[in-house]
Amino acid sequence: MQILFLHQNFPGQFRHLVAALAAQGRHRLVALGQPQAPGLPGVEFVRYRPKRDPAKSTHRYLHGMERAVLAGQAVIETLLSLKRQGFVPDVIVAHPGWGEALYVKDVYPAARLIHFCEYYYHAEGADAGFDPAFPLTLDDRARIRTRNALHLLNLEQCDVAVAPTAWQKSLHPPIYHDKIRVIHEGIDTVLAAPNPDVRFTLPDGRVLTRQDKVVTYVARNLEPYRGFPQFIRALAQLQAERGDVHALIVGGDEVSYGSKPKDAANWREKMLAEVQLDPARCHFVGKLPYLDYLKVLQVSSAHVYLTYPFVLSWSLLEAMAAGCCVIGSDTAPVQEVIRDGEEGWLVDFFDQDGLLARIGQALEQDTAALRRAARERCLAYGIERGNAAWLELIGVG
Repeated sequence: MQILFLHQNFPGQFRHLVAALAAQGRHRLVALGQPQAPGLPGVEFVRYRPKRDPAKSTHRYLHGMERAVLAGQAVIETLLSLKRQGFVPDVIVAHPGWGEALYVKDVYPAARLIHFCEYYYHAEGADAGFDPAFPLTLDDRARIRTRNALHLLNLEQCDVAVAPTAWQKSLHPPIYHDKIRVIHEGIDTVLAAPNPDVRFTLPDGRVLTRQDKVVTYVARNLEPYRGFPQFIRALAQLQAERGDVHALIVGGDEVSYGSKPKDAANWREKMLAEVQLDPARCHFVGKLPYLDYLKVLQVSSAHVYLTYPFVLSWSLLEAMAAGCCVIGSDTAPVQEVIRDGEEGWLVDFFDQDGLLARIGQALEQDTAALRRAARERCLAYGIERGNAAWLELIGVG
């Protein structure tokens, strides 16, 4: 079978699936991505580049749509070249959120088009407007409504779609629900596993082990969408009350979701100007190599995962698989993987006292049962299960 992958940051969410297809050894795999995409060994990878950015004169609601059209045009020009060389895919697997898949059916009308439907935006009931610190305006609501035009086009033209969680599927218009399967791409539950002998070396040479009291927090970038301000405020209070707690904070200072603060270079700087933390016990370690990041999870006494109702982070599932005692926000889709008091504890996103109380329990009580249940729950999100469902959908299982 000939299979085409479209993802501006390929491989993205398709990493495990592509590896499974390559291991079968009987498919031609071709992928398209933008210049910054890392690619993947064993896959024919073609980079494309949109010819320009959206015009300054374009209405700001439509900047995303124009960017998507430009990406779609660049993709079909690349595909026409591949088609002239004889490449005709049987199946196209695409993340359509940036426009790459807009016109592929015009080049390959007979190909089966599978979309990864990650998110459909709402002005109420999801991320937008969730945090009172960032109230929505009418302009915001109009912008969100317009933004979904791309996603509606994508839903209309795909043959079948995949959403990683039931809640993310539920955000899409009900008329398309029959098209959407729920398949999480999976995490590596072999690498992400408990290690009672783990040792994490701090930048100054000190070593943390499972005998230390360590609170952990992980996000791609430190920002409000992942509850960074709420976590830092709680941590400052925790450190003021206890002198024996270290904090390991993983994440960068860029913006993944939302926007930068108006009065600081990034959210880390803003929060450090607001609260007092003990620098000897609060360790911002930035973005780590994967195995070092896993050591952070394995050494954790209490792992905090806060999020707006939004896409589910791989880091939550990896923390559970590593046997962390997770204190998560009582928000979707966290509620889909953690039942309060069974695989972890859930607290109101804005309840600092409740968060502190649960962290205190994790530091002082025996949490072995919660940790075991978290890992057991996470086995349902292993790579093997995700790959099996994807391969069956593609028709090569």
